[in-house]
Amino acid sequence: MRNEIELEGIIEDYLNGKLTADEQKAFEQLRNNDPIVDHKVVAHKVFLESMKQYADILLLKEQMDAAHNQLDVAAISAKVKPHSSKIVRIWRNNRSAIAIAASFLILAMVMLYSIQNQSKQDGSFEALNREVSQIKRSQNNLIRNINTKVQNTNIAPAKFGGSGFAISSNGYILTNYHVIKDADSIYVQNSRGVSFKAKRFYTDPINDIAILKINDSSFDHLGTLPYSIKKAGAGIGEIVYTLGYPKDDVVLGDGYISSKTGLNGDTLAYQVAIPVNPGNSGGPLLDNAGNIVGVINGKENKTDGAAFAVKSRYIVEAVNSIPQDSLSKRIPYGKRSQLQGLKRNKQVEKMQDYVFMIKVY
Repeated sequence: MRNEIELEGIIEDYLNGKLTADEQKAFEQLRNNDPIVDHKVVAHKVFLESMKQYADILLLKEQMDAAHNQLDVAAISAKVKPHSSKIVRIWRNNRSAIAIAASFLILAMVMLYSIQNQSKQDGSFEALNREVSQIKRSQNNLIRNINTKVQNTNIAPAKFGGSGFAISSNGYILTNYHVIKDADSIYVQNSRGVSFKAKRFYTDPINDIAILKINDSSFDHLGTLPYSIKKAGAGIGEIVYTLGYPKDDVVLGDGYISSKTGLNGDTLAYQVAIPVNPGNSGGPLLDNAGNIVGVINGKENKTDGAAFAVKSRYIVEAVNSIPQDSLSKRIPYGKRSQLQGLKRNKQVEKMQDYVFMIKVY
C-alpha cells in the first residue's frame, strides 16, 4: 500500500513538472518498461484534467453570478421602451456589466458544447455495451467482406470472414459465434490458401463461442497442437499476441492485457491494448509462453487499440462439452506449450498452420 501511495505521489509530481531532469528521465524509462505504470500515469492525467475542468466551471459560475449582481434588473426592465433611444441609453449606462455578462455567456456556451460532445461519446460507449451484454455484436465491427474466390470450388465469394484456430488434430476449429451465426455454409482456409468445407458442431451464443468441424474428404489430420490453454487468468500488463486474418494472409498483432474486464466491466472478457481489424474475430490470444489466454471477439470503435477477448476458461468449457472420443490429439490445458522459450517469429512459424480463415456464405 505504501509503495502505491509513493508511486501516486511521484506520478503527480511528474505530471506537474516537479521532478528534476534526472528524476524525470528515470521515470519516463520506467513508463516505457512497465505498462502498468504507464496506464496509471494516463489515468492520473485524465483525473487531474477532469478536476481542473470542474474547477474552471465553478470559477465561471462565480464570475457569472458576480456579473449578474452588478445588473439592476428592475431598473433596466422599467427603462425598456420600444423607442430605440431608450435602448441606447440603457446600453450606455450598463454596457460594462452587459459586456461582461455576454462574454461569460459565450464562454459558458462553448464549455457546455464541449461537455455535450463528451457526453455523446459516452452515450455511444454505453450503446455498444448494451450490444455486447445482449450478445448482439455487429458483424461490421470485426467481420470483413471477402472478395476472393475459394480455391477448387465453384461457389460464390464469401459474404463475411473471420478467424479461428484448431482445438484438435482431426479438424475441430474454435471461433466466435457472431462470425458464423447467419451462415448458410461455412468454409475454413489454412495458411497455404486451401479451403475445406465445415459445419457447426457446437455453439454458445452467451459466451460468443462456436466450434466447427471440418467435414471434407480432402482434409488430412493436423499434427500435435503446439500451444496449450492457460488455466489461470492473465494479469494486467501481461504481454500477449494474436494471429488472425484481417486480410488474405495471416497477420500478427502484439500488445498487453490492459484490464481484467471487458466493456463496462464485463467479466466475460479481457480488455487488450492490441491493434485488431475486421477479420480478427475468432483469432487466438496467446501469452509469451505460447498459452492461449483468450479469443479475440471485438473492439471499442471510438478508441484505437482497445480490443476485447473472451477469457480462456470459456474455451475450456466449450472444449469439455465435446465427447472425449470425438477429439484426436485435443488441445491440452495447464501443460507446457511447445512454443515456450521460442522467439516470437519461431512461435508464429510453428502455429500459423493451426490458425484458419473462416469464410461464411
